[in-house]
Amino acid sequence: MSEVSIAAAGAGDGKNADSIFSPLAVALMLVIGILGFAGSLLLGAYAPDLRSGHNAGAHALSTAATGYAGIVELARATGRNPHIIRAEEAWNDEDLVVATPEHGTVNMSKFLKARRGRPTLIVLPKWDTVADGRTSGWVNVAGLLPAFDPAGVLAPGVVMTVTRHRSGARMLRVVGPGTPSLVTSAPQPLQVVTSPALLPVLTDDAGRIVLGWINGTSIYVLADPDLLNNHGIRRLDRARGALDLLDYVNANGARGIGFDVTLNGLGRGRSPLKLAFEPPFLAMTLAIVVALALVGWQALVRFGSAQPPTRAVAFGKAALIDNSAMIVRKAGREGGLGTRYAALIRDRARAMFGVPAHLPDDAVDRYLDRLQGATTFTALVADAGDAKHPADMLAAAQALHQWQQEKTR
Repeated sequence: MSEVSIAAAGAGDGKNADSIFSPLAVALMLVIGILGFAGSLLLGAYAPDLRSGHNAGAHALSTAATGYAGIVELARATGRNPHIIRAEEAWNDEDLVVATPEHGTVNMSKFLKARRGRPTLIVLPKWDTVADGRTSGWVNVAGLLPAFDPAGVLAPGVVMTVTRHRSGARMLRVVGPGTPSLVTSAPQPLQVVTSPALLPVLTDDAGRIVLGWINGTSIYVLADPDLLNNHGIRRLDRARGALDLLDYVNANGARGIGFDVTLNGLGRGRSPLKLAFEPPFLAMTLAIVVALALVGWQALVRFGSAQPPTRAVAFGKAALIDNSAMIVRKAGREGGLGTRYAALIRDRARAMFGVPAHLPDDAVDRYLDRLQGATTFTALVADAGDAKHPADMLAAAQALHQWQQEKTR
């Protein structure tokens, strides 16, 4: 009854339950939801690649004083083709790779193994900094890192001792064959290393190593990052010296310089979600999207607006009779209906023709046979009892019904 009432109420005021949202509003909600979901997937897949690196760290994307974005831009402006390395696979490049680990706890073993026999410059950390809370990308220098921190960058393969001292801005010295432009004024304070595994290239006036290379390899170690970072190359002579230092280390004449940021935690991650948006899997993703769009369009066009549910059992006597007939048919009781229908007609005839109530059924049948008609009641009862098939029972029932109609006219 509740369904009938709702339908009647909707018909009375001329409105429909589907008119709560117009088709345009539903379409806009679907489009916005799909675009939002797709956007969240893309951002989730490419979030590591979209990080700007302006976190005031000591790496090639940082514009802070201890960062190296300045030397990257300077190398680009002078035609040295710098590029940022965000994936470990790029470590196998033949170009010079500059690594700037921020602490001695960074695991360098995999990087050193990949760079074996290839020109590499490792810049040791020096400054202990904190991000400036007032200006994004700036840092405040809290002091120097403990000496054991930069000394542990290449440990345990290369044992180094790191010391700092006042340089007085005296000129550094080139050891062995080198370019005179490497000679520049020392930073303040100057960080140097001593190690039996390092051969000096650039030293202070006491012979302590500022730039050295690991014997038997193409790996160079820059002890003081102020010769290469943004703070150091703000002076013209330091900027020239920084470019010459990169050229000196890149002795094989490679066409580019790679600045690694994976060791600084800014590498690109490999995820299954990201693979879905890159070739060759991008074609499969687009095919799935098109298939889903076609399925949605087919559902919209084929079914249209939702229809109210219908009753499981219809109203009226006809539905009741149909349900009763279905139950009898499923129960397999059709064979006994002829006799029962004849008994029903006999009971009606008792009332209509005033048959004495004490008479048994046989006597009632003989009494009804004496009524005028083309067919006797006893013969009709016998035909109804003998009927076994639905067609025969229907014919017998129609004959009994016709007999009753004839006697009541």
